[in-house]
Amino acid sequence: MTTQIKPNILSQEEALSLVETTVKKSDAEGIFVSLSNNESSLTRYSENQISQNISKTKFALNITSYFGTRSATASTTELDPDAITATIRRSEELARIAPQDPEWVPLLEPQQYENRTPAFDELTATISPLGRGEIVQQVCTMSAKAGVDGSGTLSTDTSLGAIANSLGLRACNKYTTADFSFTARIENGSSWSRSTAWGINQLPTESLSEELINRAFASRNPKEFSPGVYPVIFSGAALADLLIWLIFNLDARAADEGRSFMSRTDETGKPEGNRVGEQMFSPLVQLQRYPGHPLLQLGNFSGDGLSNHYLEVIKDGVPQTLSYSRYWAAQQGKQPTGSMFPIVMQGSEESLADLISRTERAILVNRSWYVRYVNPRTLEVTGMTRDGTFWVEDGKVVYPIKNLRFNQVLPDMLWDVDAVSKVDRYGNSVLPGVRVKAFNFSSVTDSI
Repeated sequence: MTTQIKPNILSQEEALSLVETTVKKSDAEGIFVSLSNNESSLTRYSENQISQNISKTKFALNITSYFGTRSATASTTELDPDAITATIRRSEELARIAPQDPEWVPLLEPQQYENRTPAFDELTATISPLGRGEIVQQVCTMSAKAGVDGSGTLSTDTSLGAIANSLGLRACNKYTTADFSFTARIENGSSWSRSTAWGINQLPTESLSEELINRAFASRNPKEFSPGVYPVIFSGAALADLLIWLIFNLDARAADEGRSFMSRTDETGKPEGNRVGEQMFSPLVQLQRYPGHPLLQLGNFSGDGLSNHYLEVIKDGVPQTLSYSRYWAAQQGKQPTGSMFPIVMQGSEESLADLISRTERAILVNRSWYVRYVNPRTLEVTGMTRDGTFWVEDGKVVYPIKNLRFNQVLPDMLWDVDAVSKVDRYGNSVLPGVRVKAFNFSSVTDSI
């Protein structure tokens, strides 16, 4: 058996040729074409043995036709020229009878994108189930030898995206991603974390597994702990599942219309703009949209064709901009930014252990679980700790505690950040661990 396979995905040249041909076949006043081609593979393991192998190849061609301010989109998952032609005609037929769009914006002119090539790792794109299995088997062997139940996933992904329109806009990106997650369980103790990279050989599968096995043993027989407001240290993985809610809500229109924690209102509660430029968070909170970060190296354009360039989002705790769609930017006299992904938060040279060593007392949270809205307007969320929650005292992890449910306003949490650690990649975010002076735990939970 081989540890590599032949990819079943378009080349960038083939993708650009396909969207170019599609544009030329159009009879509409304008056309926008987006192509996505993705090849993903996943090995799942449970109870120290591989339980599943999955490989998927997905292709989609989305065609939007324009007649004045009327438009419609049709899609196909077939590469056959006749199927593509039929999809073009269906899009045109629907566009002719579509209602006029009151928020219509003209097609994008050709854009200037950052001059960089996204990371493409050949091994990640071609590794076989056997190759992934050999990596997973090392983890399972470690788990079995230690006497814990190990479970998780190892996945690889090759993504290609291309866009074109009738004004001459053309762009194409191709990049790879690898992701590893591991849960270790023994008796009533457990631990979890994940790691993401653009190359599968960059994943610290063995060292991370060893760390999590040790944490699972340390988390056994947790003590009862009273809910309340405590200082907290969040691992980067735990922070990732909280910070994503803040990024989702950095929308300029929602803020300007009074629907967001970023809204500014007058004494009667009427919206009067947004809070860009205000000191809202700790000076240690430094966020950027940074797809070119060395740990990410993702694409240089967004699905709508806007440039996905480096952008300061929060500097020294002060929001610098919000996410402006093309329509709302035109209404407000701003430049469109597109979405705020992927996000990078600056850290320090300290490890999480260094943060712990200089902490008098705090709860150490290694996972934020099942996070959901309580109040979208204030950005209060609820969720639970899970997979290893500990009490820290006098610079040491002294004992595990039972998991707690939290109800927390996230902007308040970020105001209370007083230390950050080194960064790592979790999914498509690069984040440090953080220490927070006050965090609200509302009740005890039976989660493990």
